[in-house]
Amino acid sequence: MNFEKIPPVEASKQILDLAFRKAREKGMMKDLEGNWLQIIRKKESLKLDVIKDCIVPRLENIIRSFPDTNSLPDFYIKLMRLTLDFGDFKKSLGAVNWAIKRVKELQKEYVRRIVKTKTKTEISQLSKEFYGRVSSTLKQIDPSLKYLEESRKLMRTYPDIKNLFTVCIYGFPNVGKTTLLNKLTNTTAKVAAYAFTTKSINVGYYNNIQVVDVPGTLARKEKLNNIELQADIVLKDLADVVIFVFDLSEFCGYSVKDQEKLLQHLDRKKPVLIYLSKTDLPEGNPGKSFKQEVYSFKELKEKISELAAKSSE
Repeated sequence: MNFEKIPPVEASKQILDLAFRKAREKGMMKDLEGNWLQIIRKKESLKLDVIKDCIVPRLENIIRSFPDTNSLPDFYIKLMRLTLDFGDFKKSLGAVNWAIKRVKELQKEYVRRIVKTKTKTEISQLSKEFYGRVSSTLKQIDPSLKYLEESRKLMRTYPDIKNLFTVCIYGFPNVGKTTLLNKLTNTTAKVAAYAFTTKSINVGYYNNIQVVDVPGTLARKEKLNNIELQADIVLKDLADVVIFVFDLSEFCGYSVKDQEKLLQHLDRKKPVLIYLSKTDLPEGNPGKSFKQEVYSFKELKEKISELAAKSSE
């Protein structure tokens, strides 16, 4: 699912301004037939049609542009529940759907009433009533439209996850996870010399293998923040194999002991491959006290390819 394709959500004022402008333009047409009363009726009815035909498709497009939560994979549902108020999101879509029905009902009601009127004054009053009630309807859902726009901006950061063999790159902040992603998949995700550079989930691909770089996490399972919880979802729901990145130089700001503690928290039901970053630094090379089995970059790629091949058998 590519969430980047969700278009911006217009505010109620934008939609109303456009609808009323198009209605005014329609009201200037001069090729209608009939007596003066019939012409006025037709003009006002057409203006009401234009308003409905401008507003309803825009609101319907908002609903269509967001993913159907009933058909989304569990991974995305969990991600949505973590990063936005899922209840408010559903209510906001429901409010837009209510407005669609309401505008349609008002258009039918007022066109029917205008057709039965016998004076220009009555037609004018009915048209003003319709404009007012339609405006009120859209203004009522303006908070919902604003919330959906906020949700859209947040959902644009969601990764486009595919149904492929998946590698999760895991570890403390600033240990070099994103650098490893870029090296494995030739991507250009953001890298910087400070913690928590990765604010969302980065994804890259090579040889039909999906590599996911998750936000840095800390060794305190009971107090995971929103960013760390996203990493936890990837670990539990997506990963077929985990690459745990160690920074033995401790330039990341975390001791080797703390990193080993985080490693111990991992579910070992999935293969865990240990990779050492920053080995170009003297402090980044393993000493005799480091007992973990580690993989070089070449060995890492070979092992991942081997595991991916086995999973497809």
